[in-house]
Amino acid sequence: MDQILKKPTRAKKSARNKSAPKAGIRQKKERLILKAAEKVFSEFGFRGATTQMIADRAGIPKANLHYYFPTKLVLYRKIIEEIFSIWLDAAQSFDENSDPVEALSRYIDKKMEISRSHPFGSKIWANEVMHGAPIIQDYLETTLRQWTDSRMVIIQRWIDDGLIDPIDPRHLLYMIWASTQHYADFVHQIKTLNGGKKLSDTQWDNAREDVKTIILNGIGATKRADK
Repeated sequence: MDQILKKPTRAKKSARNKSAPKAGIRQKKERLILKAAEKVFSEFGFRGATTQMIADRAGIPKANLHYYFPTKLVLYRKIIEEIFSIWLDAAQSFDENSDPVEALSRYIDKKMEISRSHPFGSKIWANEVMHGAPIIQDYLETTLRQWTDSRMVIIQRWIDDGLIDPIDPRHLLYMIWASTQHYADFVHQIKTLNGGKKLSDTQWDNAREDVKTIILNGIGATKRADK
């Protein structure tokens, strides 16, 4: 017991104190590189982008970039993993709420916000898929398929309970993805049609509400009655 309650030695305390700043520096460097890589990959795609271009955008030597990410492929897949994880987190509303109106409203809200805050990641994903997903096909065949199948079960349950119209659950998910990610993937088109200006906060709020209204009304969604 005495050994368990023994206080850390000065050497151990010193090692911990030194490791904390190093971890923080590493995280900052990785975020800097990832942010630069998102922009470069979204502009030039995987084939057109180079690690030198990314290093220049990040303002660091190329050797430093390869210290954190040894290859362009590792860096690219890290960005794909991040945007995919963000999208999956946004879908927690399916698991947390059995009411289709509330669950889908929260999901659309989060997807719209992700399109606003992470437009480059969304563009990279879209460009990759449009070219046959040569780098991320494994994501599509495993994680995305499993996630989609599990959400289709929930949507089918809503249909069986008479809470939404009888539709193919896949098409509802495709509609939500297409509608929300449009605001990231086609931001230049939206900006052009908005008089050359980015959407204001009010315009984003209106867009989010309109997308929810169109989709929820389109599937005849009704709130689950309290038991």
